[in-house]
Amino acid sequence: MDACAALADSIDRLAARGHSNRRFLRELGRAAGVRRGPLWVFDAASGGRNHLRGRGFRRHVDDRTDGQARHFAGTVAVAARIGGPLTRWLTTVALRDPPGSADGRLSDEAIEFARLVRTGELAQADAADWVRDRLCRAAG
Repeated sequence: MDACAALADSIDRLAARGHSNRRFLRELGRAAGVRRGPLWVFDAASGGRNHLRGRGFRRHVDDRTDGQARHFAGTVAVAARIGGPLTRWLTTVALRDPPGSADGRLSDEAIEFARLVRTGELAQADAADWVRDRLCRAAG
């Protein structure tokens, strides 16, 4: 199984737990090694940990490393805490991921995912399919 598919499967399992939308987004960050408590900021600043190594992402968000699942989950967790605009600024300035780069586009997708889930526009039950449809390379 590739990392994008593993990420989507972990989102499915997380959605089944019935957390609030806010907690769901924060829990997703654990896939990137971003803890839920007050030390989350240190985990996020250090890049977290890569629990879902591998590839499988669509070309437009694939930087050809094994860290894209971590990048997405970590960015979701940060956006859930500090909002999309500040998260976008941090990814551009601190991570040096220009908006037109694969990482910049993946950050944008993560920020949008967090917004959609947080506002209820994207149900947790549909979140994994959103990732599969928008981010994962088609199998076969």
